[in-house]
Amino acid sequence: MSKTAKELAFLRDLTVDEFWTARFTENFDKNYKFTDEASILYLNAGTGGHVLALREQLDNDIEIYGVTENEDLTVIAKAKAEALKADVGFSTFVPPDRYDLVIADASFVAPSKVIDFIEDTVHYAEDRAVIFLPTAGSFGEIFSMLWEVLIGEDLFDQSGEATRLIEEIPTVSRVEEIAKNAGLKKVRSKTEIEIFEFEKGEEFVNSTLIADFLMPQWFDFLNEKNTKKVKKRLAKTIDENCGDLTFRFTVKSTMIDGVKG
Repeated sequence: MSKTAKELAFLRDLTVDEFWTARFTENFDKNYKFTDEASILYLNAGTGGHVLALREQLDNDIEIYGVTENEDLTVIAKAKAEALKADVGFSTFVPPDRYDLVIADASFVAPSKVIDFIEDTVHYAEDRAVIFLPTAGSFGEIFSMLWEVLIGEDLFDQSGEATRLIEEIPTVSRVEEIAKNAGLKKVRSKTEIEIFEFEKGEEFVNSTLIADFLMPQWFDFLNEKNTKKVKKRLAKTIDENCGDLTFRFTVKSTMIDGVKG
């Protein structure tokens, strides 16, 4: 049974932010240099962890506003801000304004929606914009097995979806091109290779990150019955391929930033 938005919000705060989101925000923290920004907008702020970390690091005169993906995430983010007595606004909508810097977390944005997301990000930026997301080469170890899994479950007509999942993740150069077309100049990128490791196939397919956050996007072409079948066979295929070794998959965490033209 699928989880409610409230349950997913708590799971994201408890496990996913540290295990997944931090891989992208650490790339930002290492490679972005703040200058004279007086206002910051943070899109897809989740439960607010990175926003609050920035609030602690930056001058108190800098305005920071976090836009979460849904109201349940907003509730958690506001509670954390209140507990820390942090001067940060959280909401599910963007105020009608422009910000010196817009930071956007696209780590859970579907590849088919990346262009629109980057365009929206740049739209709200007065001076600079930063987007971080997985780029081509991510999840290859998973998707390369999926064709075999779909065939094994007599889903040959849908086996092409495995190729689609591989091909639709944008390359770094493609994301740079999208950013330039959206209005950014002096675009630069920084990619870090992140490794995610699981003891067994069953642990992988049942993990919160995979089962509740990534698989619903990957397997949106399958009905509930076939999703269960594919998950079970994928776990078995992973164990057959890995033997006594752990299963690892790679994510290319890419940060793109540029100056508003």
